[in-house]
Amino acid sequence: MFLMFRQLEFMVLQSSPISYSKFLPLLRQTKSVNEGLQIHAQIVKHGLSHDPNHRNHLINFYSKSRAISHARKLLDESPEPDLVSWSSLISGYAQNGLGAKATLAFHKMQALGVKGNEFTFPSVLKACANTSDFVLGKQVHGIVVVAGFESDVFVANTLVLMYAKCGSIVDSRRLFEDIPDRNVVSWNALLTCYTQSDLFGKAMGLFQEMVVGGIRPDEYSLSTILNAATGLGDIGQGKKIHGYLIKLGYESDPFSSNALVDMYAKGGDLGGAIAVFGNVPEPDIVSWNALIAGCVSHEHHVWALELLDRMKSSGVNPNMFTMSSALRACAALGVKELGKQFHAKLIKLETMTDRFVSVGLIDMYSKCRLMKYALTVYHLMPEKELVAINALISGLSQNGEIREALTLFQEMHKEFMEFNHATLLAVLNAIADLQATSMCKQVHTLIMKCGYEADNFITNSLVDSYGKCSQVNDAARVFRECPNVDLPSFTSIMTAYAQRGQGEEALKLYLKLSEMGIKPDSFVFSSLLNACANLSAYEQGKQIHVHVLKMGFSSDIFAGNSLVNMYAKCGSIEDAGCTFSEVPERSVVSWSAMIGGLAQHGLGKEALDLFNDMLKNGTTPNHVTLVSVLSACNHAGLVDEAQRYFDTMKERFGIERTQEHYACMIDVLGRAGKLDEAKDLVNSMPFETNGAIWGTLLGAARIHKDVELGQHAAEMLYTLEPEKSSTHTLLANIYASAGLWEDVAKVRRLMKDRKVKKEPGMSWMEVKDKIHTFIVGDSSHPRSEEIYLKLEELGHLMAKAGYVPLLDTDLHRVESKEKEILLSYHSEKLAVAFGLIATPPGAPIRVKKNLRICLDCHTSFKYISKIVSREIFVRDINRFHHFRDGSCSCGDY
Repeated sequence: MFLMFRQLEFMVLQSSPISYSKFLPLLRQTKSVNEGLQIHAQIVKHGLSHDPNHRNHLINFYSKSRAISHARKLLDESPEPDLVSWSSLISGYAQNGLGAKATLAFHKMQALGVKGNEFTFPSVLKACANTSDFVLGKQVHGIVVVAGFESDVFVANTLVLMYAKCGSIVDSRRLFEDIPDRNVVSWNALLTCYTQSDLFGKAMGLFQEMVVGGIRPDEYSLSTILNAATGLGDIGQGKKIHGYLIKLGYESDPFSSNALVDMYAKGGDLGGAIAVFGNVPEPDIVSWNALIAGCVSHEHHVWALELLDRMKSSGVNPNMFTMSSALRACAALGVKELGKQFHAKLIKLETMTDRFVSVGLIDMYSKCRLMKYALTVYHLMPEKELVAINALISGLSQNGEIREALTLFQEMHKEFMEFNHATLLAVLNAIADLQATSMCKQVHTLIMKCGYEADNFITNSLVDSYGKCSQVNDAARVFRECPNVDLPSFTSIMTAYAQRGQGEEALKLYLKLSEMGIKPDSFVFSSLLNACANLSAYEQGKQIHVHVLKMGFSSDIFAGNSLVNMYAKCGSIEDAGCTFSEVPERSVVSWSAMIGGLAQHGLGKEALDLFNDMLKNGTTPNHVTLVSVLSACNHAGLVDEAQRYFDTMKERFGIERTQEHYACMIDVLGRAGKLDEAKDLVNSMPFETNGAIWGTLLGAARIHKDVELGQHAAEMLYTLEPEKSSTHTLLANIYASAGLWEDVAKVRRLMKDRKVKKEPGMSWMEVKDKIHTFIVGDSSHPRSEEIYLKLEELGHLMAKAGYVPLLDTDLHRVESKEKEILLSYHSEKLAVAFGLIATPPGAPIRVKKNLRICLDCHTSFKYISKIVSREIFVRDINRFHHFRDGSCSCGDY
């Protein structure tokens, strides 16, 4: 460049005025304003600055060298600037993003009577496109038609672009069709329009039309159509274009290379992206960003951070787009210290005012569980962008600060700030987690008021929220009123039914789903299996298992986990074990489901052995796993092992003890008769004692007939959960076992005064895809007469075998004979008797009960299982009881 300048300077000094026109065009190649100013000074010194030709060359030079003020000054000093001067200035404005100034210059030029030409109009139209000034653009189009330049290919190409960028794609295509001699630039113009408007399919069709029409694509065509393939996610089409690009010899074009890296990276073919990247001689920031972003998008977060280090080592400095990808990688990996370092880097780059950067930081800190930092970033934002508010609401919800998330939304709404689809989804998720029924209804009203009820995502989330708030009728109403029910809609309502014990309704919806021709996915089957699990509907669960296999979801982890859970909760721990062994990639959920199933079936030692296998497998347990482990220790009576796991949870597994863990440990100690230790543990808890804890203590007091502890626990429960009948029932049990009948009567009077209704004992079982329900003394069943005859027969057989009714377990203050009759007709006994007459000989009987199984029924079933040579499975509110040959899996513990 320096040599060129010296040559120019020498030629200027040696030249005559006539020869300046030959040398001045060379000046534009230098693009050095300082050198241009020196040459300009030489021209002025020789008295040649008034020459229009020289002046136009200088205006053109300054315009293209981004020294627009010098160009404008020269034009303003001209007595009569001609069309070339105006065109050069307008072009300079347009090329440097100064669209408004370009259009003002055009207005002034028109006012002076200078008419545009094929060089002026493209620049003005480009300025109109960049400023989205469609009104002026159409006016210029009219001038173009009047001036006769509409058929000029360069003008026509710019008109195509202007109409498209101003949102009129149809007119853009019409203008394209009217171009008489379309060149590659014409095709590129429309290709760009389609791609920038996200009409990727149309762009692909146009490209094929272009190639068939014999137009040879250039590097710009190919990089544009690669972007369209990326937008479509069609990596196969992208590979074809890659081959075409190599064939035409454009593989070294930097724009095409960057587009290829981006296409392969976003399409998930990181090997292809790296292969292209490796052939780029000097990768620029765009190449690096495309590769790093692709790694993050496809969850190769460690790789993304390694590439960032390589990029910095190569001498390419990251920009805010690089750092945004890096923040996402840190968020996914939970590497908080590295995230803080990137935050510091962003401060140095002075990009903290960028909303995307702030949102990335809020997301990163939220996922690294540093909500204090996320809130700081949010509060430092000069303007609270909606996307940042959404990120913060989601972050607060994900970190358990659900009330704070909802408070933020309420404050936002009070200040009349806008909200969108994403805000409502985040808020509904928070409502579901908190089970905030009243707020769910308020947000529902807001959804209807703002017209979001037609949005399926919002509707499905609303169904889910109502379901988790136990408002199943409201959830069903929203589902029925949904204008366009889809698969997620069905999944949401089926999940709501399954979670609230209305599994039969969920199964009915599955039939409706099939009738509508909607193909179920693994989430639907997961909901159905959970419904079967809650109903203990073993036969229906097996049928759903067949559908899972037919639909090809046998290797799906969600379906697999739900199958393990279903079989375990339906009493078939063997089937659960077989299904567990077939799950291809066991997650912590898979292991936890099986460990929990074994624990519930009284197979505590087997559950602990499986837990050790899980640790050997390298799977890290979560808080649910440890609840199952403590439960296994409880059912197996392994007090010392439970204490060891409880004491070392934080050190060994990094799991903070929750109230569930405390409740399990208190239950372990209480069942083992270590009531003083259980009380000490309650007093040492780091958080406020809830109903579950006091309920556990009350249960322990009942087992060990500790009246004082039972009274204290009951008093606490009366305050926390006054509506629960089980508290009164358990306390009455304790009094009755101690012979304190007056106190039993007091508890009953208290229930009457407080209008607390005792939850009736209910049992049910499944026979031939139908659920049969029983309550104590029930005579509504069609086969009641047979059931009572079977019970009478069993009573005689049990008496011969040595059975004596446990009359103390009945709280009614009546004669022994009447107590014996009342005990004989408990709901679980009716269900078992029905099972014996309604199922084939030798078939297992599976019963579910909504309360604890009573001690007399427990004793009876041990006798019955031996007398009739049947396995009897009873799932009560606490665990499974597997009766076989006169014994129970719980070991009477």
